[in-house]
Amino acid sequence: MNRYRRRTLALELAMIAIALVVGFPVYVLVNLAVRPASDTSSPISPTTSPTLHNFTQAWQQGALGGALANSVLVTVGSVVIVLAVSSLAAYPLARVTARWSRGAFLTFLLGLVLPFQLASLPLYQTMRDMGLLGTPWALILFYSGLQVPFTVFLYVGFLRALPRDFEDAALIDGCTYLQGFRYVVLPMLKPVTVTALVLNAVAVWNDFFTPLLYLSGSAQQTMPVAIAGFVGQYVTDWNLIFAALVISILPVLLVYFALQRSIINGFAGGLRG
Repeated sequence: MNRYRRRTLALELAMIAIALVVGFPVYVLVNLAVRPASDTSSPISPTTSPTLHNFTQAWQQGALGGALANSVLVTVGSVVIVLAVSSLAAYPLARVTARWSRGAFLTFLLGLVLPFQLASLPLYQTMRDMGLLGTPWALILFYSGLQVPFTVFLYVGFLRALPRDFEDAALIDGCTYLQGFRYVVLPMLKPVTVTALVLNAVAVWNDFFTPLLYLSGSAQQTMPVAIAGFVGQYVTDWNLIFAALVISILPVLLVYFALQRSIINGFAGGLRG
């Protein structure tokens, strides 16, 4: 029988403290989002008369419906392209031992070292010449190139740790390299694919600088840019800002809870493999 020790108590207290530290900003966020504008009490004190008027007003004033649709389009389109390109590129980089493979992999890693701000001006001019400024497609094209190096790095590291026995058996049975990747390797990449999906989706969804740059001067905007529009030079309605932040967070949470079982099964399947 396991005895309840002081170390167990200390770990439980530490986890409770960490949970309180993490949950406190969330409490303040929700507390101010449902607080009437007339309530000027401390942000820490609970709201005595909560209201949903802030969400309706934020949705209408900030045109959050269109911003939410643009954010979903940009995030889904970018992540799908990044995962498809990165997984296909990482497979030969991890399996081929020729010199060009190592050189190509190091070239991908340069994308992790060089800051993307260095290419902001030429990329902006390129998007302008292509007629993509002010459209979500400019963001999808930008993120598809920006996130590939990091995602390739994740895939290559994971592929190098996978045994080649199943692939060799598939090739002996008559599969081509592409068929072996699709039917044998790709299912085993589910854990790292879920990791890459979450990291890329959060990075694209929360980015503020790039949508501000490429969508400036147009009616198109994403959620971070739309939320920033509530901040004025002289007056700032913090209740609307926090309500808009809750609206921006909800889609991410809903997707996470909807895919929670798949995410856990993906990691568990990778561990069993």
